[in-house]
Amino acid sequence: MHLDAEEIRDFYRKNRLGIYAGQLLAEKTAEIWDSLRGLTVVGYGFAPPVLQYAVGNAAGLVNLMPARHGVVRWPDGKSNTSVLTHETDWPLPTGYADRIVMLHGLETGANPGGLLDECWRVLAPEGKVLIIVPNRAGLWAKGDATPFGFGRPFTSGQLQNFLGKRRFGVLNIRAALFAPPSGRGFWLAGASVIEKLGSNARLRFAGGVLLLEAQKRVFQMHRPPLTEAVASGLRALEGITAPGAKPVSGRDAA
Repeated sequence: MHLDAEEIRDFYRKNRLGIYAGQLLAEKTAEIWDSLRGLTVVGYGFAPPVLQYAVGNAAGLVNLMPARHGVVRWPDGKSNTSVLTHETDWPLPTGYADRIVMLHGLETGANPGGLLDECWRVLAPEGKVLIIVPNRAGLWAKGDATPFGFGRPFTSGQLQNFLGKRRFGVLNIRAALFAPPSGRGFWLAGASVIEKLGSNARLRFAGGVLLLEAQKRVFQMHRPPLTEAVASGLRALEGITAPGAKPVSGRDAA
């Protein structure tokens, strides 16, 4: 089962818990990438909650929404940046984006490996991606009261291994949303204190979501120097004698 884009939008706009979660994830994103000025930024999944601070700062901004979620217009009151897309065929040129943010994208994808391959293609060399997914060890993945209860949650190790196998170098990983996924006033009032305690605790990956920052790795073909290659080619001619000389067979050589 998958939530559609309107349901996710309403969670972040109208639900007290969703408003809190969106603001917190936006703050965490801004901590990781303190400035997007002059950069081309792409969001995938349902990224508007964490891309608000990019509006007016980024040189270019595209908000990709997968077909299985549907699409909603964003941002309000400005030129629309939302585009409906297939998860493994983004309508963007290779090397287009300096930064990519994924929220409600990787864990609900039908082909997460192909999705990361497409993300790698669209990123510029040395470009960075921030992936936000539900934490398997946290409370937010346990129920369906929030969008984080849908799809496949990850552990920290699973997420890092998965990115490493898809030509990404993991830069850092952290957790967030340590308070229980409850909209009751008691929990929301103490959420900031719980968040601070969780971030400093030994169990720092016990939060409701994981935020992983990774960089695109570009591998180069390692070829031998020209002198080494020429020498190898000359050795291939060994055994060929001058014109008129008796050829040397493998048995004679032995």
